[in-house]
Amino acid sequence: SHLKVCSSANVIEHSLYADNLLISNKINLKNYYISRFSSYLRCMGKDMIIKLLESRLKASNATNDQLRLTIDNMSASMNAMVVTISELRETIANLESLLKERDKSLDKANNQVRGMSKLLEKKSEKQASTPVTPKTEEEIAQKEVERKSRGNNGAKRNMHFEMETVKHDVYPDGMEGRKPLSTRETVRYEMIPPRFIKHLYYIHTVKDGDKLVSAKAPLAPLQNSSFDGSFISGIAQLRYLYSMPVERIVAYFNENGFNIDKQTAHGLLKKTALLFENLYKAMQKAVKEDNYLCCDETYHRVLVKKELNDGKGSRKGYVWVIVAAHLGLAYFFYDDGSRSEEVILKELKGYSGAIQSDGLGAYKKVAAQSGGKILRLACLQHCKREFLDMKGNADADKILTLANQLYQNEHKHKIGEDGWTVKDNLRWRQEYASHILRQMKEMLLKIKSQPRKYPPKSQMFKAAKYMLNEWDGIEAITTGGDYSWDNNLIERINRYISLSRKNSLFFGSHAGAERGCIFYSLACSCRLHKINFFEYLTDILNRADVLQRSATLEAYRDILPDRWKKNKQGQ
Repeated sequence: SHLKVCSSANVIEHSLYADNLLISNKINLKNYYISRFSSYLRCMGKDMIIKLLESRLKASNATNDQLRLTIDNMSASMNAMVVTISELRETIANLESLLKERDKSLDKANNQVRGMSKLLEKKSEKQASTPVTPKTEEEIAQKEVERKSRGNNGAKRNMHFEMETVKHDVYPDGMEGRKPLSTRETVRYEMIPPRFIKHLYYIHTVKDGDKLVSAKAPLAPLQNSSFDGSFISGIAQLRYLYSMPVERIVAYFNENGFNIDKQTAHGLLKKTALLFENLYKAMQKAVKEDNYLCCDETYHRVLVKKELNDGKGSRKGYVWVIVAAHLGLAYFFYDDGSRSEEVILKELKGYSGAIQSDGLGAYKKVAAQSGGKILRLACLQHCKREFLDMKGNADADKILTLANQLYQNEHKHKIGEDGWTVKDNLRWRQEYASHILRQMKEMLLKIKSQPRKYPPKSQMFKAAKYMLNEWDGIEAITTGGDYSWDNNLIERINRYISLSRKNSLFFGSHAGAERGCIFYSLACSCRLHKINFFEYLTDILNRADVLQRSATLEAYRDILPDRWKKNKQGQ
């Protein structure tokens, strides 16, 4: 009853007193706290408990408000961090793009340096002094005798027996016709610039009994044209074989006595290309009858309408070329400048035989889709090109040494000489090539297995990877006796396009590029057979009967350069 009327202070005082008493008496602490809290609750009453809980709730709410403020601050900080992270990501992406651009610039600079190094390494451009070896008196005396006996200080002269020769008798002044005591020969070479001759034909009509008979004028290659085949051939030879722009050809003709404008010269080439359409189709068909083709593509700038080309007046167009290795015929073709694989897939659809090319995926796809009818051969020169740029590196030098051994062994025999046949060459090639190729492949795999020494982006790693990707095509070369180790035959042919690219700069249009392919096909085929392109073109143009549109493709086939040469030799 005393506890019910006591104040809070008395409760606390009594509690402390009880504490000391209980502790001193060593009473169980658990029971003590339970009994003390029960007494305390009974003392304070219900209202006191509510007030205490309310105060605790207020304290909790204040704490919650503080926590919310802290959370809001943390959210704001997190949002700022997100913005900062996105900005950092954008900065990193920009840095990565800048690094890629820098790598491209470095690669371009390295390629330019390698190109300059190649030029400097060419022996023909080196100015190296030749050591002089002292000669004995006997050697000097013998040299003097040889010089006197050969004349012209011992120089070896080309006598040009193929030239037209005009002989002159030269006497001392006033002594012409006397018997000479001795005679010596002296040669002078004269050059006469192109001669343009105007042939004027008077076509007469005569009376034969009661009839009037009129003579026929000589046929001209082009209707309503006064130009002979030789005139057109001269323009075509300078344009497509010697890579002179039409503007320069016109200026050259004008300087040598024949005034002609640019439009007329272009018109003659355009009409002649139309005349050669069936001849060109016969070339396309004949080339694919060869069972060994060399394939490649190269580019040339082409003028186009700006509104169709993002405001640019020219674009890069690709010219494709196929060379029949056995027939010696070159076929150029153009498909609106496209380099799409569909161009070559369409052109070689249904072909059966071997094709040799660089590592462009389109050629591999041609072979893959042929159902085993096409065997693709690689080009060893393309494979070793990157290793040539790394001369001095022990591994690169080893690869180059092995590649050169293939050529050295191949050059020990030549098909057609001393009775050496294609079968003989195949047996010899399989004998010497197998162990060389095995060593080469081991070296390439070793290079790829050393990522610390040669990282995947290094030039050495890329060169080894390219060559290994071409390995099936390299080994395929050993399956034929007349397959070449490289594609250099077509690379030499492509130089005519390269020269035109540098001198003429542009084809005037897509139609001009297609027209160029017709003339390049004939000109390069003549070069492969060592035929004078001017003579060939003049002959077939002036023989109008051989270019009849009604003639079959087989008739046109007979006047392609390979058969034209045989017919000429038969005459």
